[in-house]
Amino acid sequence: MKALLSVSTAIDRALSWLGRLVAWLIVAAIVISAANAIVRKLFDVSSNAWLEAQWLLFGIVFLLCSPWTLLSNEHIRIDIVNNQFSRGVRNAIEIIGHVLFLLPVAAVIIYTSVPFFLSSYRLNEQSSNAGGLPQWPAKLIIPLGFALLFIQGISELIKRIAIIRGDLEDVQAGDHHTSIEAEAQRLVEELETKPN
Repeated sequence: MKALLSVSTAIDRALSWLGRLVAWLIVAAIVISAANAIVRKLFDVSSNAWLEAQWLLFGIVFLLCSPWTLLSNEHIRIDIVNNQFSRGVRNAIEIIGHVLFLLPVAAVIIYTSVPFFLSSYRLNEQSSNAGGLPQWPAKLIIPLGFALLFIQGISELIKRIAIIRGDLEDVQAGDHHTSIEAEAQRLVEELETKPN
């Protein structure tokens, strides 16, 4: 189990780093959106490429930050109901949800979106809007984002099994505020142990 937890930690670090990096694309999307609006109002000029770039950046952030969202325990669940269960039941629900829903759905989307992307790439598919962007980069983000989500799902599954076995402390037990406090405490301890 120790080896699997090491793999899980490596996945968590890599996808957390990627999520934090990709999240900055929101700033780029805001700048492009603002510039586009200003140019359109002042000069009555618009660009389909810039409009599509906004949507592409949003899609990149949404799909590539999904694993980070799962890692941070920010994914959607019914907390009012979830908090009524014991830790063991919550962990069992997490495992069942990952095994029966998250991983199979991510696998199906990867399987069906790869040919979708490859076809677009081979054709060098372009936007149907005049002056728009190529379509294959946007279609590449779909299998890439779900592949990363699948990998993070494996990491979460490893951690939940380790928690049930008693090999790992459940730092995400309880409500959302408890997990934030636990994460803050972990970061403080990590900073205190680092050499200056």
